[in-house]
Amino acid sequence: MAKRLRLSLIQQNGFTLMELLLVMLIIGILAAIALPAFLGQKGKGEDADAKSNARNLVSLVESCNTSKEDYRQCSDVAGLGDTGIPYGSAPGQASVTDSTRTSYTVTAISKATTTGVNNTFSITRDTNGVVTRACSGGSASGCHSGAW
Repeated sequence: MAKRLRLSLIQQNGFTLMELLLVMLIIGILAAIALPAFLGQKGKGEDADAKSNARNLVSLVESCNTSKEDYRQCSDVAGLGDTGIPYGSAPGQASVTDSTRTSYTVTAISKATTTGVNNTFSITRDTNGVVTRACSGGSASGCHSGAW
């Protein structure tokens, strides 16, 4: 009988309270490290979408200009046709602004915000053909010193 009692004590399985607390502590530390990295991903994706819309709209404006030779005729949906890009001045949309015969500005507004204001990304072609990029938003949006 003593052998049976000793055998059953040896075969007990399970974790001690200290082991469980240690595992929970490790999981908590890993979550604290990983969580901030994941929180900004939605905003970065929305900013990337706005930048992509701006670049794609620039390509469409340049393509339209090859036949019309006047950026003013390529500054709206009527001149550009079906772009497949959300066109307008609301968050998530892009539009052509300040167009002249030889210059234009494309502005895309991100759905992401910095201090409550939507991030904007613009591409400007001046009358000499020089292209510049400007933006508003924090460095998390990819805007560094007003450029992207």
